[in-house]
Amino acid sequence: MSTTESPSEFNHLETLSTHELLAGINSVDQTVPQAVAKALPQIEALVDATVERLSKGGRLFYIGAGTSGRLGILDASECPPTFGVPHGVVIGLIAGGDTAIRKAVENAEDDTEQAWKDLQAHNITNQDIVVGIAASGRTPYVIGGLEQARQAGLATGCIVCNAGSRVAAVAEFPVEVVTGPEFVTGSTRLKAGTAQKLVLNMLTTATFIRLGRVKGNKMVDMQLSNAKLVDRGEKMLMDELGIAQPEAAELLRRHGSVRAALNAR
Repeated sequence: MSTTESPSEFNHLETLSTHELLAGINSVDQTVPQAVAKALPQIEALVDATVERLSKGGRLFYIGAGTSGRLGILDASECPPTFGVPHGVVIGLIAGGDTAIRKAVENAEDDTEQAWKDLQAHNITNQDIVVGIAASGRTPYVIGGLEQARQAGLATGCIVCNAGSRVAAVAEFPVEVVTGPEFVTGSTRLKAGTAQKLVLNMLTTATFIRLGRVKGNKMVDMQLSNAKLVDRGEKMLMDELGIAQPEAAELLRRHGSVRAALNAR
């Protein structure tokens, strides 16, 4: 049995008070960063492989089902506004298509051929990298997609939460974060989902820092898509250039991005 499917260390949950439930969930959540730390060498290898492909014009694809697929889509959707990269550099695909983002699509994850079809719809090439996300490490949609991607000469990685899984076996750059039993038995949207989100954060953040999308510790390429981000951009310019807010606002208005404004000075 996979450890994510092992019985919870807590029982009779329906008899617990709200405080006891929250304290129990919090106590097991604290083990997640420790599990991620053990996988740092694997995450490093995956980041380096991703940087290599993206630096040459390749793309990063995520494939997953259920919670795992939704987490990949979330991470992909946040890269353009955060790092100013074009849409389509990081792409999240989920078993069952876009409908499955909000509503489960029955049996979609059991199709071993569909992930490769979904990837081919994006004209995937051997310059790209495909990362499978599967808490169980045994999702057929992910296994089939990684197998066919690797056969086609693409770099492949994965994020799984069980040791010795089939998904990890077919990935060139596996990341195994072994999170153990869930608070509610088998509910991998809990610890496993948290671990996957942490690794995804690390993967794209480290990748785009390596690719020059951060200056110092600031998101100088972020999209100025709302008032909060415009205000953040102005403060970046004020800090970096030692200027007052009106001048920062004018620079940002004139040049359209923090990086462009900095380069103009």
